[in-house]
Amino acid sequence: MNASPTSSSVTPEKSQPFTLSLSKRRAGLRQAQAERFVLRLGVLALAAVLAGCAIGPAYKVPTSVASTAWKEQKTAEGWLPAAPADALDRGEWWKLFADPTLDELAGRVQVSNQNIAAAVANYTQAQALVRGERAALFPSVSFSGSGRRSGNVNSNSDTASPSNSFSASLNASWTPDVWGRLREAVSSAQANAQASEADLAAARLSAIGDLATNYFSLREADAEIVLLDETIAGYQRAFEITSNRYAAGISAQTDVLQAQTQLVNAKADRVGLTRTRATLEHAIAMLVGVAPADFTLPAAKWTPTVPGVPTGVPSTLLQRRPDIAAAERSVASANAQIGIARAAYFPNIPLTASVGSTNASRVKDLFSSANTLWSLGFSVAQVVFDAGAIGASVDAAKAGHEAAVARYRQTVLTAFQAVEDQLTTGATLAQQEGFRREATLAADKTEQQLLNRYRAAQVSYTEVVTAQAAALNARRALVQLQVNRQASAIALIQAMGGGWQADWMNNNPDSTAATAQQQQPTAPRAQ
Repeated sequence: MNASPTSSSVTPEKSQPFTLSLSKRRAGLRQAQAERFVLRLGVLALAAVLAGCAIGPAYKVPTSVASTAWKEQKTAEGWLPAAPADALDRGEWWKLFADPTLDELAGRVQVSNQNIAAAVANYTQAQALVRGERAALFPSVSFSGSGRRSGNVNSNSDTASPSNSFSASLNASWTPDVWGRLREAVSSAQANAQASEADLAAARLSAIGDLATNYFSLREADAEIVLLDETIAGYQRAFEITSNRYAAGISAQTDVLQAQTQLVNAKADRVGLTRTRATLEHAIAMLVGVAPADFTLPAAKWTPTVPGVPTGVPSTLLQRRPDIAAAERSVASANAQIGIARAAYFPNIPLTASVGSTNASRVKDLFSSANTLWSLGFSVAQVVFDAGAIGASVDAAKAGHEAAVARYRQTVLTAFQAVEDQLTTGATLAQQEGFRREATLAADKTEQQLLNRYRAAQVSYTEVVTAQAAALNARRALVQLQVNRQASAIALIQAMGGGWQADWMNNNPDSTAATAQQQQPTAPRAQ
């Protein structure tokens, strides 16, 4: 009978601790599971960062139309020396024209031209943006601190004395690039920087090309002015002869008037050439980065040298032209933007950590372990519903990539067209020069013979005037054609993406003058 109360009193005492220990074990199990989940999540995030979860499409250089040879290469045969493409390198192509003044101006353009300076600044900015995008791959650490002193306004109060309060904390945050969004941003920025570098090369090529074209046009104007000065002197003598013959009653007054008209027209043409030369000089001043009032280019003798430009094969154009390189890099940047847009489908997992001390009455107490607090944490942010905004961004990025590919292919086609056009132009002008020389020689002989016959009273002065006008036009046409050949050579160099210097030229510096000597249209220059 005593066993029953004993058993009834003992059972409750043993069952209550058992229930509490079971709940504690369950809570501990849940906590352990949570800790393992957090640990696994961290390990997965780290593994993803190390492995690189690429979500963007793999970049492939767009295909473009290319042929094995230039269509107009045969047209240019005999006027352009052949050279293997792998034996050529970029060089100071303007030196092939063997003009020291042009060499000096080209050096000034590369230093002082404002378009080049802007391109340099854009390239520097693009490089800085690459560093900024790359910095986002690493954790950021910040420090904050504060200090405060407070007290009672009533100076008679004995209960509250002034007190100090200091706090300091060191915070760190990092968003692991689990899905590769940041790496795609770096790739995009790097491609943009490379495109800016190509734009810089294009700006240099364009500026020096404009300089060379304007410079030779100015020298051609100088040559025409000299030609007109000689012609005006001849017209002046002819005017005096007709005036004397009219005074002697040998010639009619119309001969004097015709000679005077021709003389005055030649003087007017010279004034027009002076204006043209001044305009070209102003353009050169702008290219070298100075005000026209501070720049003067004295007249000098012009040698219409036309260097041969090795054309290579069309495939080399894709690596040499800076605008093609810039267009291709823009495609790479657009490709990376697709990956950046796709990254929005996946969650962000930022990690944070901080350590610091608060409410310390003295600065040195901030570093006391008793006042130090620390914290670690992470968060997950995931878009659940956005009405298709992310998908629209991805589609827009894909469309931007397709547009960049189309622009790249169009740039390639335009480059091929420019080369073919200049090959045709150069070969055609070279052949025309031969005919222009023959026409000039014939016109000069006709002028001299008719002038002699006029003095012998065998022909009228109208025939002399006609012959003189034809001779002047032939001379000026020849000079203009020669500068057009130089301009065509410059345009071909620009179309090919820059200049070249063959190995034999680099090994024989003294051969530069021979290389740049004027090509005769009836005798192709051999290399």
